[in-house]
Amino acid sequence: MAGKFVLKISRGGKFRFNLRAGNGQVILTSEAYKTKKSALNGTVSVGKNCNNEKCIDRKVAKNGKPYFNLKSTNGQVIGKSQMYASNASMEKGIRSVQKNGGSPVDDQT
Repeated sequence: MAGKFVLKISRGGKFRFNLRAGNGQVILTSEAYKTKKSALNGTVSVGKNCNNEKCIDRKVAKNGKPYFNLKSTNGQVIGKSQMYASNASMEKGIRSVQKNGGSPVDDQT
């Protein structure tokens, strides 16, 4: 099974997408967008920026778990990963986003 972006409307009426790997696991969650067009532009931005090392911001949460943000070249956060148990598993997550960043959109709005 191939990866895909799943686009949905949140409870607040805003649009969000999740990038899912081929196994169905969520590997990146977007910010909330006011319009569907903006959210779709966000999915394109993932594809454009996921292979740019400068756009991957590795972080450590207060609980000590690593995660990453994917940013556009202007520094705006496009999406955030889950929390990982180790740096090695976070790096696998980054590689998965890079592999699946050009996936099609499953519009569930």
